[in-house]
Parts: sequence; C-alpha cells; structure tokens
Amino acid sequence: MITVTRFNRSRFVINADWIETIESTPDTVITLTNGKKFVVSETVEEVVDLVIKYKQKIFFLDRLINTNTQNDDN
Repeated sequence: MITVTRFNRSRFVINADWIETIESTPDTVITLTNGKKFVVSETVEEVVDLVIKYKQKIFFLDRLINTNTQNDDN
C-alpha cells in the first residue's frame, strides 16, 4: 500500500499491486487494474519510488518471516 495526495491535499492509500499505469498528462494519473483512475499531486517518479519502497519492504519482511520459520523447525 502506498499513500498519495489528492490536489485538495487529502491523503489516501492505494494498493500498489493494483496499479496498471502511471502517466503524466501533465497531472499524474494512476490507473488501477479495475479501470479506476486517480489524479494525484505526486510526480510519476515519486509514485514509482513509493511503489519500489513498498515492494522492497514486502520482500524484506517476507524473507525475514521465512528465515525465522526455517530456524524454528530445526
């Protein structure tokens, strides 16, 4: 999940796994796999960075959990 900002400054959370496209029109438009669109104040690059950080966190936590589980079985 990533937190982004509408132009009225309200913040909301989007499931990063559901993002299909991010485009600059010149406003940043995030399109989800269900066709829903959101216009946000972050740049395309900022949204991409948020998604990368989210995926890195998930990957790290998954590795941490799986490593701890393997150690518990010994």
